[in-house]
Amino acid sequence: MPGIMPNADSVVFKEKFVERYSSLTDWESFKRTSLTFPRKGVRINTLKRSIEEIKGRLEALGWILEQVPWIKEGFWIKHETGRRDLGNTLEHSLGYIYVQEPVSMIPPIVLEPKPHELVLDMCAAPGSKTTEIAQMMQNTGILIANDYKGDRIAALGINIQRSGISNIVISLMMGHQFRRLLGKVEFDKILVDAPCSGTGTIRKSLKTLQMWNPNMIRKLSGMQKQLLDTAFNLIKPGGTVVYSTCSCEPEENEEVIDFLLKKHSNAKLEEFHLNGLKTSPTILEFEGKTYDPEIKKCLRLWPQDNDTEGFFVAKVRKI
Repeated sequence: MPGIMPNADSVVFKEKFVERYSSLTDWESFKRTSLTFPRKGVRINTLKRSIEEIKGRLEALGWILEQVPWIKEGFWIKHETGRRDLGNTLEHSLGYIYVQEPVSMIPPIVLEPKPHELVLDMCAAPGSKTTEIAQMMQNTGILIANDYKGDRIAALGINIQRSGISNIVISLMMGHQFRRLLGKVEFDKILVDAPCSGTGTIRKSLKTLQMWNPNMIRKLSGMQKQLLDTAFNLIKPGGTVVYSTCSCEPEENEEVIDFLLKKHSNAKLEEFHLNGLKTSPTILEFEGKTYDPEIKKCLRLWPQDNDTEGFFVAKVRKI
């Protein structure tokens, strides 16, 4: 595990946060992992070069790559001298690699986009999952990459261009507006990587702890339910929606899926398995609420499970 943050001893956790997370997981393990620096991850862009070629180029420059078990294009990466500026490498500038947290690579794998499909990434910026989806589609079909903030769209456009992608249409709107604007258009696949509290990413930003409060979580949960409901209404029969967050909060994860299952009788959760990934049980009861037992088919990852970010992924099919 990477080193402990220099200011780890001075980090203050809110009392309600400690109380909540002590009831959800092994608090000491969660705290210890959250106060360490994360390992860097990189995804090789096979739209431009082969895995073998780029891996060889990086290793010749002193980069040490360790295979991520659940994706052949993904690697944990560090430099033999300790340098961490992957963004300054020629390989990054040319779009041969995308710096990406390895668990962030999971939602597109679960979505399984195919060449020539019509796919929507509802909350796309800055583009890590978007460019991964386009890579899996082999630059064919149509991928609509949407976000709701102009400055985020700018970063998305830069990353799409750098990655050499030509099958993407960028849109700027609130996710729940799609049904009104697109009418009867139906997608094969939709990814809803929802805006969230980010409580799985504390090790990348301690500001998450300062911003955290239960009212914010409830507000986010309401928005997430709206986004997922919109997405489900936009897929064709037999189509797939993947919902994901980098949050550890039940209200943003299991509760959102429970809402969808209760609202739509034709929403069916699908189980999936990824190589070499340690998972934790989903939460089926929280603060007096009981969730649909089918939610056990979802993926819940605590930071301490695999020395990564915390993450949640659900795969829903319209039957």
